[in-house]
Amino acid sequence: MPNNKRDYYEVLGVGRHCSSDELKAAYRKAALKWHPDRNPDNKHEAEERFKEASEAYAVLSDPQKRAAYDRYGHAGVGMAAPGWTPDFSSSIFEEFSDIFGDLFGFGEIFGTGREGRRSHAERGADLRYDLRIKFEEAARGLKTKIKIPRLENCQACHGSGLKPGTRPATCSTCHGRGQVRYQQGFFTISRTCHTCQGSGQVISDPCSTCRGEGRVEKERTLEIRIPPGVDTGNRLRFSGEGEAGPHGGPPGDLYVVLHVEEHPFFDRKDADLYCTIPLSFPQAALGTEIQVPTLDGEERLKIPEGTQTGSIFRLKGRGMAQLNGGGRGDLFVHIRVVTPAKLTREQKRLLEQLAQTMPAENRPAERESSLFEKVKDIFG
Repeated sequence: MPNNKRDYYEVLGVGRHCSSDELKAAYRKAALKWHPDRNPDNKHEAEERFKEASEAYAVLSDPQKRAAYDRYGHAGVGMAAPGWTPDFSSSIFEEFSDIFGDLFGFGEIFGTGREGRRSHAERGADLRYDLRIKFEEAARGLKTKIKIPRLENCQACHGSGLKPGTRPATCSTCHGRGQVRYQQGFFTISRTCHTCQGSGQVISDPCSTCRGEGRVEKERTLEIRIPPGVDTGNRLRFSGEGEAGPHGGPPGDLYVVLHVEEHPFFDRKDADLYCTIPLSFPQAALGTEIQVPTLDGEERLKIPEGTQTGSIFRLKGRGMAQLNGGGRGDLFVHIRVVTPAKLTREQKRLLEQLAQTMPAENRPAERESSLFEKVKDIFG
């Protein structure tokens, strides 16, 4: 073993029986520590250490090379010659890309065959449309038309941006490769060409209608269906109704966000509805039948005698439709007994006669006596 080469396991600070995960973690730590950009005051030593760690990892991460190194040392992997540079295979590059992605901020390093033209066609933007509907429309569902301003493919050039009968020219910056290379220390860095955006081609003779953009602004009228049971905040997705993609790319989606107006009588919680019905004292005491408004019209509800304020009656299946198609919610009727604010002389006389026939509950003397007895029991 040459004297100027350290043991690969020692370089990475791991044992000879370390796992691949331990090996990768050790290399990550060493690479981040010794990267030349992080050591501007000691760049030469940092670069040598960085190369040393990369060489060690390139060998030990390959099972065959690691076995040869364990048996024959540096001679077994043919790396004794000075100035050797590790041969980064595509599989090792995958791991290196994971390790250095945050450090470099580049998607392409080492020039390992990932370069090439990137498809210039991109997906179009998604659009949002806020739609306000009535409470009854949310309950029953509806079909309606909306107008959407959006970018659509230019009909003159079919979205290509080219003047009809012409072809794109080869990008002079990347010479049609879609990427440009430059050196970063001993690495070769590849980045997407900023001139052609990775397509390798540029438009030298643009379409006169869209001026080379491939898209034009239009207002499109769409008929959409709102299902029954929607609520404020629900979002409906219409696939392919967003903006057309640049350079012939696929369109985005349209999202219709719903805002349901409040109802003057019903309160809503999910698919259930709630309302409050006032009753007079005689109705609550004697019992009665009342007409309750529902989404389907009025419905009769029997009120038993002796009904108290706060009583709740349920009308099954008279609520909102379930958005998932699981039937309908219920309508809950809350009873509030109304005390009259003004009485005629005759009404007062009749109530006084009624009061004489009923036990006087909650009289002050009885409340005080009851409270005294409770306190007496507590304190003995």
